[in-house]
Amino acid sequence: MESGSTRASYLAQLARNVIHFGSGEFLARVVSVTVVILLGHLYGVVIVGVYGLAVTVSTYLMPVIDFGLKHVGARLMSRFPRSASEIIQRVQRRRYLMASAALPFVLLYVALARLPLELKIFLLAFSAIGTLYAFSLDWAAWGSENLFLAGMVKAVIPACLLISLFVAIRLGHLLSWLTVGNLVGYLLQSWIFYIWWQHHRRRIAEPEQGVAEIGEALEWRRTGVMGVAWITNLAFNSVDMLMLGVLSNPQQVGLYSAAYRIINQVFIAYYLLTGVLYPQLARQDPAQRRGMLRPGVFLLLIVVGSALALPVGYFRRPLLGVVFGHPFVAAAPLLLLLACCIPLDFLTSYLSNAYLAWNMERHMLKCALLAAGTDIALNLYGIPRYGAIAAAVVNTVISYLVYLAALSFAARYVWREGDSLPQAGFCLSGCFSRPL
Repeated sequence: MESGSTRASYLAQLARNVIHFGSGEFLARVVSVTVVILLGHLYGVVIVGVYGLAVTVSTYLMPVIDFGLKHVGARLMSRFPRSASEIIQRVQRRRYLMASAALPFVLLYVALARLPLELKIFLLAFSAIGTLYAFSLDWAAWGSENLFLAGMVKAVIPACLLISLFVAIRLGHLLSWLTVGNLVGYLLQSWIFYIWWQHHRRRIAEPEQGVAEIGEALEWRRTGVMGVAWITNLAFNSVDMLMLGVLSNPQQVGLYSAAYRIINQVFIAYYLLTGVLYPQLARQDPAQRRGMLRPGVFLLLIVVGSALALPVGYFRRPLLGVVFGHPFVAAAPLLLLLACCIPLDFLTSYLSNAYLAWNMERHMLKCALLAAGTDIALNLYGIPRYGAIAAAVVNTVISYLVYLAALSFAARYVWREGDSLPQAGFCLSGCFSRPL
């Protein structure tokens, strides 16, 4: 009876956390999709494609700026809450440095993109503003399990973009107003987290400084593994969009972006669950970790993912037509292929999130490198010949299967090593010298 009561209490708390975290995430998704819907209906495929590219580049800036610090910092905030001041000071100093180092890569990608000059200027300005993410303390709120704040603030940037779009509809100069809205959104987001931190810091009764494990966990050689692992995982998920921007044309990018937007909305509830679970997974002992890898867990993920994929694939044409407009119905084959990745993504996202929380980023890095390398190599061959359809086939049929197989193989370390699970401290050179 006590065990059942404890489990019910845990599930109730988990549900509350998901609701707290998801309220803002849901609002952010709704507003983001509204922006893309209006762009599709009012401005067409090319604008949707360029906007999708700009958002994707900004998305890549986040793991570059974090470079492992978001997950490591959140893990430390969860384990050493009284040392929050020291953790934030160390992490933010590194994030500012990484933000300045990321700008040349934005310039390089804009130079390579096959876009007219006006659209290149927009892509550069919109994307470069993403470096202001370095000032955000979203990772600290996440690690402190202040999930309502961490979720709600995600809606700030999309809301500012939506307001700027309404202004542009009335006054013109769409690209300029979107850039201004993006800038205001990042500044407002950083200011909200700054106010939260000032209040949170005062509530820490007895600050604790000098915890040796904090300095060790934040060493470059340790966070570097986490950073490369997360960037590689992102590359596996979304490098197709960036490669289309360089190897194809804005129309193909626009169609692919529309199909991917619909797929991403299916993932919202699931990503909320994995995000809420991360601080708890970070505190698990070896026995609890093995329990998270039971076959029943994976079967449930496959069933739920398949149940979501079927209606998306079946209603793909009316979905695209109603949401984005008739010209986007041409993306129906892309949406059908991408819908096949939903149950696979449920499995890979669950395992990769767990590995990051369990200090297994070295193993996740190898898995992500294998999958991303497969994805990039096949896209280099397929996109120039077949356009967006090649990106969808490679991303869905091949790369996900490669990634899932590698992650499943790496799970044997959880079962075999028990209390001797690998720790976060591995240099980058060591990541490739040991067998998977």
